[in-house]
Amino acid sequence: MTKTKYVFVTGGVTSSLGKGIISASLGRLLQARGFSVTIQKLDPYINVDPGTLNPYEHGECYVTDDGAETDLDLGHYERFLDIQTSQANNVTTGRIYQSVINKERKGDYLGKTVQVIPHITDEIKRRITLLGKSGKYDIIITEIGGTVGDIESLPYIEAVRQLRWDLGHNNTAIIHLTLVPYLNASGELKTKPTQHSVKVLLENGIQPDVLVLRTEHELTRDLRKKVALFCNVNLESVIQSIDVSTIYEVPLLMQEENLDKTVLARLNMEAKEKIHLAPWRSFVKKLKNASWEVHIALVGKYVELHDSYKSILESLVHAGALNDTKVNVTCVHSEMIIPETIAGDLEKYDGILVAPGFGDRGIDGKILAVKYARENRVPFFGICLGLQCAVIEFARNVLGYADAHSTEMSHITKHPVIDLMEEQKGVTEKGGTMRLGGYACELVENSRSYKIYKKKMIRERHRHRYEFNDDFLADFEQHGMVAAGINPESNLVEIMEQPDHPWFVGTQFHPEYNSTVLNPHPLFVSFVKAALDHAE
Repeated sequence: MTKTKYVFVTGGVTSSLGKGIISASLGRLLQARGFSVTIQKLDPYINVDPGTLNPYEHGECYVTDDGAETDLDLGHYERFLDIQTSQANNVTTGRIYQSVINKERKGDYLGKTVQVIPHITDEIKRRITLLGKSGKYDIIITEIGGTVGDIESLPYIEAVRQLRWDLGHNNTAIIHLTLVPYLNASGELKTKPTQHSVKVLLENGIQPDVLVLRTEHELTRDLRKKVALFCNVNLESVIQSIDVSTIYEVPLLMQEENLDKTVLARLNMEAKEKIHLAPWRSFVKKLKNASWEVHIALVGKYVELHDSYKSILESLVHAGALNDTKVNVTCVHSEMIIPETIAGDLEKYDGILVAPGFGDRGIDGKILAVKYARENRVPFFGICLGLQCAVIEFARNVLGYADAHSTEMSHITKHPVIDLMEEQKGVTEKGGTMRLGGYACELVENSRSYKIYKKKMIRERHRHRYEFNDDFLADFEQHGMVAAGINPESNLVEIMEQPDHPWFVGTQFHPEYNSTVLNPHPLFVSFVKAALDHAE
């Protein structure tokens, strides 16, 4: 019998039902019962990873400490479980096919015809079980992207069917997430979409063990019995997932529905200990009953889709709860910020965060937002491109370099205060070629960042090609913008601050990737506190 147990989460009826949140919630509950858990995501798109995808296509690209560009659901996994994921936690169809084709080119298949079954499905199974071979995990949850019935998801579903036989039925559990829509015209909840979704799953040789039903209204016992009858599951395995005000309530609701107990019973496992959710309950209580309130402007160019800045938004939620403060975030499109109206647009905010991004679209609005924050002494937080905009703005308006810019936007500037990293100058491919993953940063003692982190050496995650040009560092520091964090190996500037400003910090790294529910990131906690002080 295999030591590691596997739980597979599939979806039906429609996308965006929240498989990632259900997976993360189950993982949190199993953790709270004493099990070692991790979660992986299988994405059916042909991109090798989401690194080259426009944020409008798939939301933010989440970066792991070991440098993988992954699906944003891995951010949910880390934030809920307070663990680090890795390259092995996200697999795409592109990566599967790339691996199989490379083996075929090397002759590894000894001249055989390479087919979806068994070669593609074997590679999928190998990737699924890779984490289990480490021996570190009691349970591995695998979320399968897309919707059952999609052509692109079929190889994954087939691989799961095969794994149930390979691993043994007591070592696997299938959770199927579907929708129970409410028809206003008839005033009824309808189970037929769920029935059809399960039917498609059955046609592919998989009987779900647990059904999680997304709904806007409470499910009656009779309705649950109907679903159980028509879908071949036990009544206690029909789980309600009703809409809630915050995703962080979902683990608590799933516990009330006994999702964790149902899954453990299916896996023939006993809970190691009484469930320990007190810190999580405390967080949710603070989140829903905050004493104070602040208003933050998140200035970016992908604001139409909030998932483009998912980790930043969630980091502000974590920091707000710790400060007993409700953080109201307004996403402000940087292309809409112009000199004539900027005061009216930004004066109502207690803090300004300039978000990451690539390319020159909307860059002028971001630079104007930095200028407003600096001159009006509004707490400012710049992340990645946000730091670079702060550097450009300071060079233009304080140092007097009118043409100062990043060489990403302008190759003719005489003052390239942001320039291409040396190791990037010969790179032409886009995917996976940036400075990615965790790097060390040494903080300058007595700097604001040093006081915030309360230690000298930190490690943060990166995703960028351009950097601060330290040829100009002496000039910056002479005029009041100082380097507060330096990479000890490459000497690259990681953090810039303005000590004479109430709160002005820019980071080349992405601190939002290291913020979790139970361990909010100190920079976000300090930024929200500064916004609260500004509001008062």
